[in-house]
Amino acid sequence: MNTFTRISLAALLCVGVAACASKQEVKPTPPPPPPPPPAQPTQTAPVSNGKFTPADLETNACLMKRKIFFAFDKANIESQYDDIVACHAKYLVDNPGARVTLEGNTDPRGSREYNLGLGERRAKSVEQAMEALGASPDQFNVVSYGKERLVCHEMTHACWAKDRRVDIVYTKTE
Repeated sequence: MNTFTRISLAALLCVGVAACASKQEVKPTPPPPPPPPPAQPTQTAPVSNGKFTPADLETNACLMKRKIFFAFDKANIESQYDDIVACHAKYLVDNPGARVTLEGNTDPRGSREYNLGLGERRAKSVEQAMEALGASPDQFNVVSYGKERLVCHEMTHACWAKDRRVDIVYTKTE
């Protein structure tokens, strides 16, 4: 190897080492963003004197939920609907002049007679749960529409699940 090649190789080696040894500017990482503020709870209970008023039917998040859904061929209320049943029962207790119709519905499968009976059992189960929480039997009207009032007309399980319900309909708010 000649002298010029050796010097060139040595120079390249020095430049490479110098490049690796140079300090890179390290930018400080910005602090993480502050956590979001806690979500404001939705109003699920009366505020003023502890009693629901007719105005709460259109403003209270819980009272605005007026559908209870059921599993296939079942009439028992699933625990995920306990809060809805409880707040409507409290409304009825707080407003003894209020009246409600519980409309039982089913999906389109099954005979007309069977579905009318199942819709009635579903509506009665909601009525009994509200009565157990203090609502008066005089405040209820139970009706079954069976498969006559479908909200979904597709032949799918997801669609049928939307039809297996009890609608809570206020006929007199006070």
